Amino acid sequence: MFAPGRVNVIGEHTDYNQGLALPFAITDGITVRASSREPDPDGGHVEAIARDLQESDRFALSNPEPTTGWRAFVRGAVSELQDAGFPLLATHLEISGGLPQGAGLSSSAALTVALCMALLELSPSHDKPGEPTIDRLALARLCSLIENDWAGAQTGLLDQIASLFGASETALCIDFQTLEVKPVPLRLQGWRFAIADSGERHVHASSGYNERRAECAQACELLGVSSLRETNLDRLHDLPEPLQRRARHVLEENDRVRATMAALASDELDAVGEQLSASHRSLRDLYQVSTPAVEATVDRLMRAGADGARLIGGGFGGSVLGLFAPDVPLPPDTLEVSPGPGAHVLAR
Repeated sequence: MFAPGRVNVIGEHTDYNQGLALPFAITDGITVRASSREPDPDGGHVEAIARDLQESDRFALSNPEPTTGWRAFVRGAVSELQDAGFPLLATHLEISGGLPQGAGLSSSAALTVALCMALLELSPSHDKPGEPTIDRLALARLCSLIENDWAGAQTGLLDQIASLFGASETALCIDFQTLEVKPVPLRLQGWRFAIADSGERHVHASSGYNERRAECAQACELLGVSSLRETNLDRLHDLPEPLQRRARHVLEENDRVRATMAALASDELDAVGEQLSASHRSLRDLYQVSTPAVEATVDRLMRAGADGARLIGGGFGGSVLGLFAPDVPLPPDTLEVSPGPGAHVLAR
């Protein structure tokens, strides 16, 4: 089973605020190959091998105990699927993939999605090859639960939905208030998105990501709303700092998503670049999730001719997304990223 990583064109830190985002699945991702194995005399077990790390894990199917690292995702997937009513068999899992951890390409969501779909493919309740036993939106929620409860990262649903619903030459406008997923054609006409690694790894659970979520929740409490989607810029003057800055970023970022979709619809790719740079300034100055390494990477892409650039992912390190016109060569240390299909069964 293959699940892609994602690049978020625009709409950062809006998902857990019931806002808007515009990600696309990329062609790189995580592959999980699952095969059933004979139960051990002492009961069924799961064996997992992370090929790229040359590490392994083995645990009881009936009682996956919490742990850390990539093993937490495996054990969480096994536990949560069974708790959700899906019987699982003793299984051998092989994990491989080309997504760097902590680079802002959502390697954790890709891993979780690939694990769940591979395990469901072997479940006795499964009856439709290639498609999970539950609908993909429900599976996105379950994958998010695994990241939250087993890996300690309070992520929203953006990464999981992008990995599950992605399509070639298509971005996804996700409305997190209604969970409507709307395909948005990416007519790039020779323009290219490219990723540059800042060289600084980020870890959601130990970074300021969870702190930003808590600040947004506090802002909602003070404003008397259930989410920042229910308020407007005029009301933010009642908030103390830094809550006012956090909320302002979220509301203005929603507007930037709308502006980016309008620019794509009218084939104004240079205007998309302007929105990327505006998003980055907001993430740096209002949401305060940038770092010196990220800033140096943004500056480097802009000097190389990018029409716009911004940090992607949760921030506090990771990668920078740049948009380049057709006649501008990509810097040698960047990776061109193109929209690809969502999670699917690999050819056997």
